[in-house]
Amino acid sequence: MSLETMFEVAGKSVIVTGAAYGLGRAYAEVMAERGANVTLIDLNEDQLARTLAEIDAQGWRGQVRGALVDVTDRAALAQAFDEAAAQQDGVDVVFSNAGVDAGPGFLTPEGARNPEGQIDALDDAHWDKVIGVNLTSMYNTMKLAARHMKAQGRGGSIIATSSIAAFYVDGIVGTPYMPAKAGVSHLVKQLAMELGKFQIRVNAICPGPFITNIAGGRMANVEDRQAFIRWSCLGRVAETDEIKPLALYLASGASAYVTGSQMVIDGGLILRPAQEVA
Repeated sequence: MSLETMFEVAGKSVIVTGAAYGLGRAYAEVMAERGANVTLIDLNEDQLARTLAEIDAQGWRGQVRGALVDVTDRAALAQAFDEAAAQQDGVDVVFSNAGVDAGPGFLTPEGARNPEGQIDALDDAHWDKVIGVNLTSMYNTMKLAARHMKAQGRGGSIIATSSIAAFYVDGIVGTPYMPAKAGVSHLVKQLAMELGKFQIRVNAICPGPFITNIAGGRMANVEDRQAFIRWSCLGRVAETDEIKPLALYLASGASAYVTGSQMVIDGGLILRPAQEVA
C-alpha cells in the first residue's frame, strides 16, 4: 500500500466523545477532513453546536453530526451509538475522550503545600465525579464500541485518551485524576488482549500538557503553564492540532499491527526529574 492508502479513513464511521472542545474537537476535525463521517458527542449544547457549524463550514469530505449526551448516562450513550451506527453504516473508529479536570493537587505549581488539594480535604462527591467521567465513562464507551464492532465483523479501532498521569505521580494535579488515567491505560491493555481475536485494536493516546479548556482553560494562561514549560524537553506546551497526526495514525490502517499501546505525546515532560515535595 502507498502511504496515502495506509492513512486513509474516508468513508469510515467515527464516534468521538467529549468532542466539542480541545483534543476531542481535534480528533473530530482530522477525521472529517480526511473524509470520515463523524458523530460528535458532548454535554455542552452551545459549544457542540458551534463546533459542528465551524467544522461543517470547512467543506471537508466527511459529514459531521452531533449528539447531546452525558457520557455517564449509560442508556443515553447506548442510544447515541445506535443512532450513529444506523446513520453512518456501523461503527469503525471510536475515540473515547470525554474527561473532566480533577481540581488542584496538594502542591501549587511553585511547590508549596495546597491545603485544598490534600487527601483529607478531598470532597467525596468530587472524587466520584472524576472517577465516573474519567474512568467509568471510558468503560461505558469502549464497551459499546466493542459491542458494535464485534457484531459488524469487520474489526475496528478504539482509541482512549489517557494521560502521562498514568505513568507517574504529580503533586500539582488533583489526586483523583491519577488513578483514573492509570485505570484507563490498564483497561486499554486488557481490552486489546480480549478483542484482538476480532481484529479490534485498542490503544491509548497519553498526552502531556496541551492548551485546552480543561482546568478552566488554565493552560491558555502564560503564568499557569510556566511549570509545565520548565519541565518540557521542548520548552513549551502543545496546541491541539499537534495531536491530529497521531489520531489519524491510530484510526487508520497505518497502525494495523498496533494494539495495546500507550502513545505518549508530551514534549518529553515525562522525562523530567521527580518534583520535590514540600
